[in-house]
Formats: sequence, structure tokens, C-alpha cells
Amino acid sequence: MEQETRNKISDYDLSDVTDDSSDDEDIQPQVVLPLNFLDPLTPEERALVQKQLSAPTQPSFRVANNVPNVKETVEDSKFVPGNKSKQFWNAGEFEAEGNHVETVTCNMDRLRVNPQFLHSNATSHKWALGAFAELLDNALDEVCNGATYVHIDVIKSKKDRSKMLLVEDNGGGMSPDMLRQCMSLGYSLKSTQENTIGHYGNGFKTSTMRLGADVIVFSRCRGKDGRSPTQSVGMLSRTFLKRTNQDEIVVPMIDYKKEGGRWNMIVRSSPDDWRHNLDTLLIWSPYSSEEELFKEFDLIEDQGTRVVIFNLWQDDKGELELDFDTDRYDIQIKGANRDEKKIEMARNYPNSSHFLTYSHSLRSYAAILYLRVPPCFRIILRGRDVDHHNIVNDMMYKQEQIYRPVTDSVKGQSQPFANVIIGFVKDAKSHIDVQGFCLYHKNRLINPFLRVWNAAGSGGRGIIGVIEADFVKPAHDKQGFEHTEAFDRLKKRICVYQKKYWAEYRCKIGYAQGNFNAQESGQPSNKSASDSGDNDNCAQPIAKKVKRVFQELDAGDDREKAPEPLPKRRDYTQPPESQVASSKINHTQDHSNAGEEIEKLKKENLELREKLKKFEGVKVADLMSELQNVKDRNDALETSLKQTHQKMEEFHKEQESLIDLFSEERYRRDQEEENLRMQLKDASRTIEDLVNKLKQQEKFSI
Repeated sequence: MEQETRNKISDYDLSDVTDDSSDDEDIQPQVVLPLNFLDPLTPEERALVQKQLSAPTQPSFRVANNVPNVKETVEDSKFVPGNKSKQFWNAGEFEAEGNHVETVTCNMDRLRVNPQFLHSNATSHKWALGAFAELLDNALDEVCNGATYVHIDVIKSKKDRSKMLLVEDNGGGMSPDMLRQCMSLGYSLKSTQENTIGHYGNGFKTSTMRLGADVIVFSRCRGKDGRSPTQSVGMLSRTFLKRTNQDEIVVPMIDYKKEGGRWNMIVRSSPDDWRHNLDTLLIWSPYSSEEELFKEFDLIEDQGTRVVIFNLWQDDKGELELDFDTDRYDIQIKGANRDEKKIEMARNYPNSSHFLTYSHSLRSYAAILYLRVPPCFRIILRGRDVDHHNIVNDMMYKQEQIYRPVTDSVKGQSQPFANVIIGFVKDAKSHIDVQGFCLYHKNRLINPFLRVWNAAGSGGRGIIGVIEADFVKPAHDKQGFEHTEAFDRLKKRICVYQKKYWAEYRCKIGYAQGNFNAQESGQPSNKSASDSGDNDNCAQPIAKKVKRVFQELDAGDDREKAPEPLPKRRDYTQPPESQVASSKINHTQDHSNAGEEIEKLKKENLELREKLKKFEGVKVADLMSELQNVKDRNDALETSLKQTHQKMEEFHKEQESLIDLFSEERYRRDQEEENLRMQLKDASRTIEDLVNKLKQQEKFSI
């Protein structure tokens, strides 16, 4: 009687079930075969089949049969993960705790999955923000079912006030069968659909287990015809599996179906199994009663899904791995992915902010996660919309290329291609080290700012690009592409595009066109005729001319000072005296020509110095005045910025005070409502007592 009273809540009748199961556990469903269906078999085979059909059936999803006392188990567990370490990368060892709880087994051998696989499977996400991306993908795929938003927020558990992650959307929701497929490994109906991101049927498990030890899912679905709504709740809990010493993954789930304005439980095996599932959920989840579960469903309205991830992972210092305090409208990562220098640079270079902050900021990463977002769809992070950002808007001197990979052409199929947009980031004139290509696959960012050219110097600096390549296959974690020949060829082609673009446009952002940079960009260096000495009349730098003149003088002096050997015998190889005399005349002419050229160079040098002094005087005055103007504008902007900050702080204080007032008012109303409910219950009991007394008096009077 007490258990039935506990399972009932106002406005919901859970005593009815949607199947014909009886309270008697001995009654089992029977399988009826068509007439003469077993005639082709031998008598022995026919008897064996009849024996198997008459055996009692077992439920396909198993839960622990022996559920311990709720209060004792919660007090013992203290609502923490069963593993001694709360750090994700140290949670791989699955040492079961507590007494072993037997599970229901079947006669047929199956592939059994140990709970340790949940952690092993989640290690594919080395980057925590990549796990958030998987959950955002699932919500965006629901646009075809009417989803208009996905909301990521931080909530607190009512049991221990610990922080939990909430991911909710108003998509089509999941039916009981679909939720079981979602909790299983490898089930995916999206692989055959063109406009969906999901493919492997593994993202939900890896992403949720990467962020926390446990997850509970609430989903409400209208049904195929829209007139048979269902709602289901399921929990994938590493804490539950470990502390109950399970040797395979057990997923407690319960389902409801709406009939006649009431939610009735859907019994898949027996009412006792359904209640065992409910008890397991109430013990190991953040919710203590069935009424609290229904409150979560009420927040979904007509359709949608709420994913609550609890027992979040911690870092080496015992603090939460995720940072919820630095920015009240963002979720950030602590540790190696966070670089304070890049955060400071992002304030000074706004066009490069996503390159500098995407690795630690979920808001920055979510803004560039999709190349296109449906106009009716919103990504909400902690109560504030994420503004979609296209990297192309940060470019200048843009160029567009079409890359067509070499493939085996098939008749009737279109040739795959990739649209490559390349350009300098608008902050490139400051010569900051920002470069890379954002590679998208089916609208989803796979490789953010992939660097394909690692030059020794400044080659390629400031160049960014956007590519959507649907012909290459992403890896399972969607944080990179599989290393195939097609992907390697794509990277090589992108590198060629970047080098060609650098050679053509680098001078526009202040990089010189020198031989060193020409070698960096892969272009051959053009050696001028003046450098080779073939054309002495060409305009050359003064230093080169003077050097060449002194070399000629030194060569002439050496020839004059060299002593002539005294021949012991007539040497017919020596030149005649006429040639020697002519050579001496040439040497004296060289001396006179060199002196004239030196005087000429001195005059040119003096003229150039005078011109340079005049130019510097005018230019410095202009620059000083311009610098003063810039300083004045900077001071004015700083003053206005300080005023804006003050106003923002005042606004935040007012907003926080209003939030506190609303919270207090809501708490007060909840208290009044609870008091009224208690008074109503007392009144109902009083009325029942009076009615009973009245009936007894009537009996006595009769």
C-alpha cells in the first residue's frame, strides 16, 4: 500500500499500464506460430523449437534486481563517482566496489560490454570542447523535426548542490525505442541521410562520458502520427555500474504513454521490473522522487530532449575541469588550452579573436562551428545567444579557388569539388602570427585553423582560409580527418595555393619582395643583369659601385707591382714590348677614370643627403601632428570606454539585484504553495475522517 501511494502523484495516474501484463509474475507472454509452420522440420527439431518457445522470456534491457535501500545507498555513496579519482584521464581503471548484484541473463551468447569501455570509448575526445560539439550536432540534426534552439547551461543538483551540465532542445524527441538505440553503441539512422552530421552512432556516449561520469536523459515524443505521445527517461551511469559491481553495462529506463490526458507507465516485461528501474533512477540520479522527474518533463513542453550530465570531471588540483566563473555567459577550459597572452591579443586584434580563443572558449568555438546556421535556429549558451560568425568576414584581399580531386569518374555522378576561399586576416598588417585553414565537412567544422605550411621565417603569416570538403571522411571524434590519400592531396594543394597567394599579395601588408622571401614562397629568385656584371651602365646602389671601383683599382695595382721574371732564354710565349706598353697606358687610363667616377659619386652622395634632410624635416612634422591626433582620439576612446564599463557594471549590479529579488519571490511563492498543499492534504484527511465517522454513526443509528 505504501509503495502504491509513493508512485502516485497529483494529475498523473500510474496504476494503469499500457499492456496486458498481470501482477502475477508466473504469467508469461506466449508466442503463437502459424498453422503447419514447423511441418518441414524433423520431430526432434520440432520438439526443440517448442521447448524454446515455451521457455519464459527475458527483458532485452536489464537492471539490477536487488535494489538496496534508497536512503542507505545514497548516504553511503555521498553522491560522488565510484572511482577514487575524479579526473577523467585517471579514471580508466574500473575497480568495482561493493557486493556483486546479479543481472538477468539469456540462453543465447552475446557480446558483453564491460563498464570500463565507457571511459575507453570517451578518450577519443582529447579536447573537452569537442564533446560539446557532438551534443550541438545532435540538436542541429533535429531542425528537420521542428527544433528552433539548443540551450547549454549550468544547473545545480538538489541533492548535493553540485554543478551539472544541461543540454536541451525542442526537436522531435525520442520514442522509447529510439532512446534505447541512443543509449546503445553503433545505432545510427543518420548515416543514410544527406543533411545530417551524425554518422557513427557513438557521439552521445563519447561526449557525455568525456564531460562527466554520469548522464540522465529526458525525452518527450509526439509519436509517429502525432497523437500517441510518449516520454522516457534513461540513465547511463558509471557511478551506478561501479558501486553495484556490474560486469556489463546496465542502463535503467522507464517509459510513459499519454492516454486520456494521463501519463501511464509502459511495461515492457513486468510491473516489478518497471519499478526496479524507477528505484535505480531515484537512487543514482540527482532526482529523489518521481515527482521531480515529472517536473523535468514539464519543462520540455510538447516535444524535445533534456540531457543532464552530473558528477563532472575534475583536474589535478581537485577543481572542476570546466571553468564556469571567468565568464558568466561562457564555458571555458582550464589548463594547457588556455593562453593568457592570446586572450590579451584577442582584445587588441578583434578580427583574429576566434583564432586566438577557440581552443579554450565554448562561445568562440560554437560561433564558427557551423559554416551555415538555419535562420530559425538559435544556439543559446548560459542564457545568451551565440552569434554565428563566418571566418570569411575576417579576410581582406580575398581569392576564391575551386579544387577538384582526382577520382574514378562514374557515369551519372557529379564530380566532387571543394570551394577554397583564401585571404589575409584584417589584422595581418600588424604582422601577428595568425594563419591556418578552417576545414568543414557537411557544414561542420572538423579542422579549425589547420596549418599546412610551416615556413622557417614569416612565410604565410596572416593568411587564413575556409574550405568545405565533403569528399574526405572525418574521424570518429570529428576533430580531424582520416589520413587518406585524398586528404593528403588536399593539404598539398592548399599549401600550393597559400604559397602562390603569399608571393602575389605579401607586399600589400608590408612584407618585402626579397630573395629570402622569394625562396620561402617557392618562387625562383630573379637575378638581375646588374648583379652579374653584364651591364655596368644600369642604376646600382652606391655601395655596389664603390666596391666594384676599388676592386678594379686593387687589381690594377697588383698587376703593376708584380715583378717581371728575368728570362734565362728567349721565351716566345711572352708578349712583345708593344703590347706591354699599351697595357701600361690602359692602367693609367683606368686610374684617371676611377678618380673621375669617385668624384662623381661624392657629388651624388651630397645631393642625396640634402634631399633626405629636407624630406625628413617635412615628414617628421607631419608624423608628429598625426601622432598627436591619434593620441587625442585614443584618450577620448579610453574615456568613453571607461564610462561604458561603469554603466555596464551598474547595469549588472541592477540585474543581479533584480535576479535576487525574483529568486526570493519565487522561493517565497514555492513555500506558500507547499504550505497550501500541506493544508489541503490535512483538510482532505480531516474530511475523510469526518466522512468515516459520519458513516459509522449512520450504521449505529440504523
